[in-house]
This record gives sequence, structure tokens and C-alpha cells, in this order.
Amino acid sequence: MPDSLSAESVRKIFQEQRERLRAKACTAHACADPLCATHHEANFTEILSRSAPPADSVPRRTELASMIDHTLLRADATRAEIERLCREAVEHHFASVCVHLAHAPVCRPLLEGSGVRLGTVAGFPLGATSTSVKLFETEEALRAGAREVDMVINVGMMKDARYAELAAEIAAVSRATHRGGGICKVIIETALLTDTEKLRACLLARESGADFVKTSTGFSSKGATEEDVALMRLAVGPGTGVKAAGGIRTIDDALKMIRAGANRSGTSSGVQILAGAPATAGGY
Repeated sequence: MPDSLSAESVRKIFQEQRERLRAKACTAHACADPLCATHHEANFTEILSRSAPPADSVPRRTELASMIDHTLLRADATRAEIERLCREAVEHHFASVCVHLAHAPVCRPLLEGSGVRLGTVAGFPLGATSTSVKLFETEEALRAGAREVDMVINVGMMKDARYAELAAEIAAVSRATHRGGGICKVIIETALLTDTEKLRACLLARESGADFVKTSTGFSSKGATEEDVALMRLAVGPGTGVKAAGGIRTIDDALKMIRAGANRSGTSSGVQILAGAPATAGGY
């Protein structure tokens, strides 16, 4: 995506938000809305000063592998498929495998000592469970050996502008994950959000201690897009990860997400993607 398009998209959203706030001044003593220009002016200043990632970065095959979460989250996944997923992840040196919690006991011994991290999900795929349930899933995952937890936000909470509650939930899951030595990725389900809501969700996640924001579960109406990834990267800046997920099946798909700002991709097509990647830098 061109540099100017993604940056201009963010500027337009923020300027529209500013106009709305001028028309209806926010008077809350401690506003939880991260796009409130009255109480979070630093967010505007910081984001508008950023530029999009360079469009010409092409990782080598080994670098690309380290940016892939090898994923199998189908309800009908068999033990044999999970075992194959782990063997492939070890062979190709992927960043992690991402599976449902029930499969963690199968994965843990297969990944031990390989450098491939075990990842699982919480509140998946709808995000509509309670905070206590997401915390229980997270703590169970860490006890089972997982070191990466991809948590789905409560999308209805975002739609209802219950920002303080959403921030508290993200913070609680992030803290629990960090206590267990893991990293927390927050799935915002971009297909269900407006651009302004995507920005709010990313800022809330960043300010609440999340390590990554993630586009999608892969179970909604749409997966990752370049536009969403660029918007998310501009929102969280360089210090927070951006994971693209949903519909990433080819080397071209993966490179588009990287160029837009993703530093992780969740996909079940990691082996096929690597087969099309250059062994050394360049080639695209």
C-alpha cells in the first residue's frame, strides 16, 4: 500500500474525530476513550507524526519463517494433524504453533527445546465470554506450557463504547500472561469494526499492556487486509506487534502484510508460503 494512502486514512479519521469532539466537548474527569482529543491529545500528536512502514522490505525465507504462527484452529482437527503441525513448525523454525487449548498437551513435548513457542487462544472465536472465563483459559494455557495467548476482545463492548471495561479486561489478561512468562495478542476482529473503532481498540490494547494487536480470528466475515494492518501499525507505533490473520495463503499475501506493517502472520499455509519465498534477500 502506498505510504501516503495509509497515513492519509489515519489523518482523516482523527480529524473527523476532532470535529465531533469540538461539537460535543468531552467533560469527563478521566475519559477512557483513547481518541478523546481533550484527555488523550498525545495520541493524536504521536500518531499523526508517524509514517507508514517502507514498502520495499522483503525478508529472507528464514526471517519469514520466524514471523509465522503455524495455525490449526479448526474444530475437527485431529491428533495426527496437530502432530504434523508441530513437526512442520520445528522443521521450518516457525515462531509458534497456534492451537486450541485442548491440544496443548500434544504439542508441548513435540515443541520442547525447539525454539518454537506454543500458542493458544482465549475467548475464541467470539470474544463474548466474561473476563473471568478468559483469565481462566489464559492461566490454564500457561500451566499447559503455552507462552503466547491470542485473546479475542468483546466486540459488543467496543460497539457500546464501554472503553474502561474493555481496557480492564485486556489489562487483566495481559498481566496474567506476563506473570506466566508469555505474550498477549489481542484480536480486535477488524471485519466487525469501523476504522475509528479499530484505532480505539488498538490504542486501548497498547495502553493496557498487550504485546500485539491482531486483525482477525479467521472465523468472521473477512480476514486481514493491507489497509487494516497499516492502520493498526500506525495506531500502535513500533513498540507493539501487529499480527495479520485470516486469508493469508500465499507468499504474495504474506509479503503484502509485512509491507503494510505486520511482524507476525497467523496462517495454516506456512509451509506453502515458505516454498515460494526467496532463500536470500531480494527477488521480489
